[in-house]
Amino acid sequence: MVALNVEGTARRHWRASPWPRRFSPEGVAATAIVILSALFLAAPTIDLWASSLFWSPAGFELSQSPALKALRKSSTWVLGLILLGVLVTLSAHLVRRDWAALGGARRCWFLLAGLALGPGLVVNTILKDGWGRPRPNAIEAFGGEAPYVPVWEISNWCDRNCSFVSGEASSAAWTVAAAVVLTSVLPSAAARTAVIVGAVIYGAALSLNRLAFGGHFLSDILLSWAITALTLALLARVLLPAPAEARRRARRWRVRLARLTRVPQGA
Repeated sequence: MVALNVEGTARRHWRASPWPRRFSPEGVAATAIVILSALFLAAPTIDLWASSLFWSPAGFELSQSPALKALRKSSTWVLGLILLGVLVTLSAHLVRRDWAALGGARRCWFLLAGLALGPGLVVNTILKDGWGRPRPNAIEAFGGEAPYVPVWEISNWCDRNCSFVSGEASSAAWTVAAAVVLTSVLPSAAARTAVIVGAVIYGAALSLNRLAFGGHFLSDILLSWAITALTLALLARVLLPAPAEARRRARRWRVRLARLTRVPQGA
């Protein structure tokens, strides 16, 4: 985590961003939300077909798989370890008053705020508790009593912690974002790629696990990733500015903090 202090490599990584100038991460995420919403509204049978792949008259039997249960449980440990590393790094900045490495602290604040706003507020509080979409294992097509409710349609078939959208998929998307941010300072492109690809595979496995368990529809998972990506991209505009702006902000903060921490003469 100390590697978060390395600013030069982070700036080079930013300049080497694969996004063309006319595309922005938030624009791509917003477009994905619109396209996915239109697709599942026009063809809701995609949701039913994807869930039916894991269902039998006995129910969603993979939900009893010890291996898949362990995979699901592992997400708590992974997320906790990432959070611990971020908090330790941020605390080290504050204790050492390492004002020259404000970029590292800013990335920590971005991850903490992103987790609170994305998976925390937008997904689990606003959408899951407000839209009332019943889960696959609760609808008539898979042995339940509720009807299939399309994406973005508010219903009374679920009171809280409902299907739309997936909270665990949102946390998986945040884990991928954490991998991107925390590896941006590594000098090796191969190492960065390996960690990010591993995070994507792990996040996809966690997300599809919810589909296999009958806990979420495919649309819940895909829209959760897109909504979380949009939230994080907008937040990055504020907390992770481009290198030139970051340097200007860092200089201003160093001056302010130096004044605040200056010991008066004769004290």
